[in-house]
Amino acid sequence: MIDPNTTIHPSAIIAEGARLGAGCNIGPYCVVGPEVVLGQNVRLDSHVAINGVTSIGDDCRIWPFASLGSEPQDLKFGGERSRVEIGARNMIREYATVNPGTDGGGGVTRIGDDNLLMMHCHIAHDCILGNGIVLANAVQVAGHVLIGDNAILGGSSGIHQFVRIGKGAMIGAGTIVVSDVIPYGSVVSPRGVLGGLNLVGLKRRGAEKAQMNGLRAAYKSLFANEQPLLQQAQSMAEDGSDNALVQDVLEFVLSRSDRSFCTPE
Repeated sequence: MIDPNTTIHPSAIIAEGARLGAGCNIGPYCVVGPEVVLGQNVRLDSHVAINGVTSIGDDCRIWPFASLGSEPQDLKFGGERSRVEIGARNMIREYATVNPGTDGGGGVTRIGDDNLLMMHCHIAHDCILGNGIVLANAVQVAGHVLIGDNAILGGSSGIHQFVRIGKGAMIGAGTIVVSDVIPYGSVVSPRGVLGGLNLVGLKRRGAEKAQMNGLRAAYKSLFANEQPLLQQAQSMAEDGSDNALVQDVLEFVLSRSDRSFCTPE
């Protein structure tokens, strides 16, 4: 179903069965598949290809040559039905790609609201991204990766499959991340090591000074102690900090993961 208030360029191809909400603007040479759902006021600039079982929320804008919903680049993929879910107010720039999920990862790739994917970014199968995330140019995210709210990934950084990036984390340009990154962590170097906390990001989002000071102290305790990381985190959790930032870090460390953690050098 195509809302009558949608604008479609004559050269665009909209498959029968596609659902386009009010105010959508479909530019030249775009291709929209039969199981695609676009919310209200979605703008496809030109040469955008959206395939598969893909839903895109209200007020998103997608720049030329982006490809969303095409088959995942996973040799285990057997043609199973899977999907892409993209929230509202996302900006997806030129040549970005987002692949759907697989049976082995839950069958869905999900992107939240208010994210920016710059040029040549790749989001592989079964990834889950939160809200307010920035992926700079050419960020490559492998399959099954989780990225928390407000994380920032620098240009040409690469994230190994199954890695978790905590909320508010900062990944430096060109960094290859193969281990989990704690919330608010700052990771740098060609092979990512934890270089401290992303305090600049916390300040920008209005975190209180007392909270950040508490987070600094917890960071030192977590990584300076001779106890194993999980044991130290458990001890700190049992102390019952009322600092929400510290709680975020401890919950992240203590939650189930098959990866190691990025730690300081």
